[in-house]
Amino acid sequence: MTTSESNSRINPTAVIDARAEIHPKAEIGPYVIIDGPVKIGRGTRVMAHSYLTGWTEIGEDNIIHMGAVIGHEPQDWEYEGGETYLRIGHRNTIREHAQIHRGTKPGSSTIIGDDNFIMNQAHIAHNCKIGNHIVIAGGALLAGYVGVEDSAFISGNCVVHQFVRIGKLALLRGLSRTSRDVPPYCIMDGTHTVKAINQVGLERAGYSKESIGEIKRAFSQLFRRKSNLAQAIQQLEDKGSLTEEVRYLLDFIKSSERGVCFGPKNR
Repeated sequence: MTTSESNSRINPTAVIDARAEIHPKAEIGPYVIIDGPVKIGRGTRVMAHSYLTGWTEIGEDNIIHMGAVIGHEPQDWEYEGGETYLRIGHRNTIREHAQIHRGTKPGSSTIIGDDNFIMNQAHIAHNCKIGNHIVIAGGALLAGYVGVEDSAFISGNCVVHQFVRIGKLALLRGLSRTSRDVPPYCIMDGTHTVKAINQVGLERAGYSKESIGEIKRAFSQLFRRKSNLAQAIQQLEDKGSLTEEVRYLLDFIKSSERGVCFGPKNR
């Protein structure tokens, strides 16, 4: 490793691969195992009994709590032992026994952005793309190739099917599950059903009352009426002068390959 074994920030009980690159101001706790060419940035703290492995790059000022498994082989039948990556940004908190796996196909990556809070026993599978300022609560399970946009909130014990996209500022209620894309700004509950907009989240994020009102009206037209979703989108677009947020919502729905969540009246 590039930093000295005598560095007082590395506990003497830690087992560290010679290929690891650890910033002198990173902190490695008791009984940590770093196995492989792992890179750890300035100010990152790795707590006791964590296991970091593979071609994993971890940025600055992250906190990795006890027993986390970071960068292990993907749980995917297609993985054949190739060089794949996990890239973690800055200022993330990864709590006890969370699991984040690297990509499946050679050269591919799982990517975690900045300022995320990944709670205990959460599972982020291979090739997921996680944005910034996201909460993934305890026991939540994200299958392979899931994409999560900024400021989403995935509550405890949620289950997200592979290739699903979760939009910006969406909120998944606890124990909910989805195999369809979750539109931005929406609250999902049960089985891929959106119930309302995430008004509290929007307010906390600084959206104006006018913007929230426009999102709410668009949600009602899209998900609370019996009209075809494509027709509802067309009706909104025909009105013209859409706000930036409503346009983003419509573009997300139109680009969905899996289809988006149902509205409460469409079950």
